[in-house]
Amino acid sequence: MSLRARMPAAPAAPGAREAVAAHLVPVYRTKLLEEIDLAEMSALTADERRSRLERVLGHIISREGPVLSTAERDRLIRRVVDEALGLGVLEPLLEDPSVTEIMVNGPEHVFVERAGRVERVPVRFASTEQLMQTIERIVSTVNRRVDESNPMVDARLPTGERVNVIIPPLALDGPTLTIRRFPRAYTLPELIAVGTLDEQMVVLLSALVRARFSLVVSGPTGAGKTTLLNALSGLIPDGERIITVEDAAELQLQQSHVIRLESRPPNVEGKGRITIRDLVRNSLRMRPDRIIVGEVRGGETLDMLQAMSTGHDGSLATVHANSAEDALMRLRTLASMSEVKIPYEALRDQIDSAVDCLVQLARHPDGTRRIAEIALLEPGHRLVTVARFEAEPMGADRLVRGGFVHLPLPARAAERLRLAGEAVPPAFAATGTATGTATGAATGTAPGPATGPTTGTER
Repeated sequence: MSLRARMPAAPAAPGAREAVAAHLVPVYRTKLLEEIDLAEMSALTADERRSRLERVLGHIISREGPVLSTAERDRLIRRVVDEALGLGVLEPLLEDPSVTEIMVNGPEHVFVERAGRVERVPVRFASTEQLMQTIERIVSTVNRRVDESNPMVDARLPTGERVNVIIPPLALDGPTLTIRRFPRAYTLPELIAVGTLDEQMVVLLSALVRARFSLVVSGPTGAGKTTLLNALSGLIPDGERIITVEDAAELQLQQSHVIRLESRPPNVEGKGRITIRDLVRNSLRMRPDRIIVGEVRGGETLDMLQAMSTGHDGSLATVHANSAEDALMRLRTLASMSEVKIPYEALRDQIDSAVDCLVQLARHPDGTRRIAEIALLEPGHRLVTVARFEAEPMGADRLVRGGFVHLPLPARAAERLRLAGEAVPPAFAATGTATGTATGAATGTAPGPATGPTTGTER
């Protein structure tokens, strides 16, 4: 190819350059595959494989053109190698630590979640076929398939991301892909720094976990239930045997004696499914000190409640709910989904015996996530609020501000802490006045006065 043929006729607009790059990606991907030795590549590590492909592709572009600026050349090499080894246009999003969720609504519409807010990003797939190739590459890594006979897939990538795929004819606007990033393991001090809770609430939750109160973390989708559950699990003493049961393994416990169990979907023949309930039942035979269930959503709720009330106190779980009261109602509903038919009153008594504390999370309109309420479950199916977030009216900046209010612990819970050798945190002692901290909209907490009732809110 002559130099004149390799020279661009005129500077192209940004949109035109992107179109040219998208057109060149399949061309150079084909050339790259023609020049490499697949047997040799299979013996290399992932980093070595990428480095080798980038070097070979650089030589091809230098030899055959076109003439590109350094930035355009690097961008083209990156896109071709991503197509050959990774997930194509999604690779830069997966490497961006600020992205917590990726949503692909057909080949032309890609959205991400950053800092709790959803925004559209200027990337697109070249065609529906390219998107389907990416989807098939994802599901093949977990030995799954997606086609018209099996148009829905829920799986976890080897790197931990949760993936949901739904394709036509169920998805009317084209293949739809949702990737939830594996959450980073936040510590409780880090959650204090971002305003999820305050120091007094950490002291209380630490005492409850060490005193083997059974906790249920509830909240809507994306409120940070798994993140908080992971942080709370760090308070469990190191000498205890902990078994975690999850649909997709996300918890990152730091203790030395941890057994991690993960459910398994059916194979292509519809056989071999292992449910959360199967794992909860099996975990009871593994001599656990505590059981941590990533999320209860069916008949396994009854097994979890029975485990909590039969020697496995101090266990933790999460459930989807919009309030602490809704969480109790949802636990009753889920427990009733078991094949064992239990009267409503018996289910209430079972929950009263098993669950000691509900921690409700909320996701605010500005994207921040906070503990909305900590409530203790008292005999008679009564919830007593001991901490809550009180939001101020939104201002013109549409940021959520407010403060955490602390209320005295019920006498029964305070006595149980005392018998376990744990002191009642001063902010929750029965002093006759409520205390609180004011918190900003996005990050940090600052101490300040707060007013509230002199006893825990009972309902």
